[in-house]
Amino acid sequence: MDLDGLRVAITGAARGTGRLLAEAFAARGAHVFLSARDGAAAQRVADAIGPARAEAFVCDLAAPDSVRGFAAAVAERTSHLDVLINNGAAYVDGDDLAEASDDTIEGVLAAGGTGTVLLTKHLLPLLRASSRPDIVNMISACGEVGHRRSGAHPAFYAAKHAHAGLAEILSHRLRPEGIRVISLFPPDFVQDGPRRSDSDLTAQSVIDCVMFAVGQPRDCFIREFRFEQVRAG
Repeated sequence: MDLDGLRVAITGAARGTGRLLAEAFAARGAHVFLSARDGAAAQRVADAIGPARAEAFVCDLAAPDSVRGFAAAVAERTSHLDVLINNGAAYVDGDDLAEASDDTIEGVLAAGGTGTVLLTKHLLPLLRASSRPDIVNMISACGEVGHRRSGAHPAFYAAKHAHAGLAEILSHRLRPEGIRVISLFPPDFVQDGPRRSDSDLTAQSVIDCVMFAVGQPRDCFIREFRFEQVRAG
């Protein structure tokens, strides 16, 4: 798949799935604006990809000024944005609501809810300037109604339901403009694995879904990817 020349912004790209997404887009010819809370970690990813294909930025989704700063920095470097990948999210586990501190809960909801909304808002003018704009939402099965199989903390569930609500209404309202809103709802998955039907979903399989959807012709609006989990024995 040739994505040569595409301009792609990715949050939470310093490690894990975010880093793999940045590498996948850059390998197919895209120019990636990658961000993370840890600027040094983001820069290491950009350096590994190479300056011709990647630039690193700080973006703490829980801090509105940081979100606006990232959006403004991208706008200084490009007149349009082809793909926004809302991947960054603060994860916390725990069955008991009381297990997490108030500050942790506030940060999880701020990043997954407010920060994601604000970043999408501030990058929307650049997306509207593209001839093939996509917004990709890496949500989680925790954002599905009735999903209870993750060990994530209730605050993470709440943040992902907020993200899912944003994606739902944007898909409806931006469709007439030709902006595709693509959402993925993977269950808890592993970074590496054998990729067999009896094994956990892997990050690479999730990334393959993203690349497939973004690579489709413009008449093809893939709205959501929903995944089955491995059933407990």
